[in-house]
Amino acid sequence: MARPIALTDAELAAAMAGPDAPDWVQVDGRLEKSVTCPSFAAALDFVMAVGKLAEEANHHPDIDIRWRTVSLALVTHDAGGLSELDIDMARAIDALTV
Repeated sequence: MARPIALTDAELAAAMAGPDAPDWVQVDGRLEKSVTCPSFAAALDFVMAVGKLAEEANHHPDIDIRWRTVSLALVTHDAGGLSELDIDMARAIDALTV
């Protein structure tokens, strides 16, 4: 498998715009999102669903659970920044229902 390549600023801006753009924010070179679930058990279920996506894609977000709030961060360490892997994973996570 080829090593992922970091997106240029223009490529990242294009990926984060438009109707299919992931609903995430860029913070310090990462994509970040927090999701509030209806209960702690629902938060755990959401994390399990994210984990399944991550395993299938072999691209794993940083995950933090605080009661009902799940915070996620994506970055492609191998690329030294954000790559298409992060955009694709953000879109896949956005498609999950809470």
